[in-house]
Amino acid sequence: MLFLIRMILLLILIIGVTLWGLVYCAFRLGSKDRVYHLSKIFIRVAPLFGLSVEGRMADASKSVPQAVYVSNHQNNFDLFTVPVVFPKGAVTVGKSSLRWVPFFGALYWISGNIMINRENKKKAIATIDQVVAGMKTTGLSIFMFPEGSRSRGRGWLPFKRGAFHAAVQAGVPIIPIVCSNTHEQVKVNRWSNGKVIVEMLPPISTEGLHETDVVHLVKQCETLMHETKQRLDDELKNNA
Repeated sequence: MLFLIRMILLLILIIGVTLWGLVYCAFRLGSKDRVYHLSKIFIRVAPLFGLSVEGRMADASKSVPQAVYVSNHQNNFDLFTVPVVFPKGAVTVGKSSLRWVPFFGALYWISGNIMINRENKKKAIATIDQVVAGMKTTGLSIFMFPEGSRSRGRGWLPFKRGAFHAAVQAGVPIIPIVCSNTHEQVKVNRWSNGKVIVEMLPPISTEGLHETDVVHLVKQCETLMHETKQRLDDELKNNA
């Protein structure tokens, strides 16, 4: 019964948020904070699944005017957890196939997010170049999942380099965001599904870096994010 109630409420919420979001974004096309305001609505859906979400932000990241934000990507519940620390003045970069997702696809597009064709490497690289040019002219930050796809309990997937190339080219810092484990944590027919911690780490400077430094930058960020997730998972386990 709980499963059925949650699914019905989720469907109503998705339709309602989509309709509201389409109207809101249509009248706020010039706003840099469309994704930010929508993200704050999605985070309110987490309690529907019995999840308690805590957001943490490093003080050094609160005043950064522009950055490339990167986060681990576990499953569909990221939509309702990671936004707890989503910054103002940022848009996400996602795969072009998102446009075909019912309801969500239209909202994703009109809110100003950027879609890239990851299947075509040349087009993806060209899009990253356009993203960098857009960052320089608009002052927008970008948010990406460097794993490129949901890990779904397979451990960390190898990081793709697009986000890191964009940060170096734009001359802005990388700011890692790490969400504690949610794989198989949520049972839709269970009332309470525990706690999730999402932590925004201090910025990693790209000042003085060149394209040849990207491989090291990726490794540095991967290591830091892996260690942070382990720390968060251990904290939740010890406090359970």
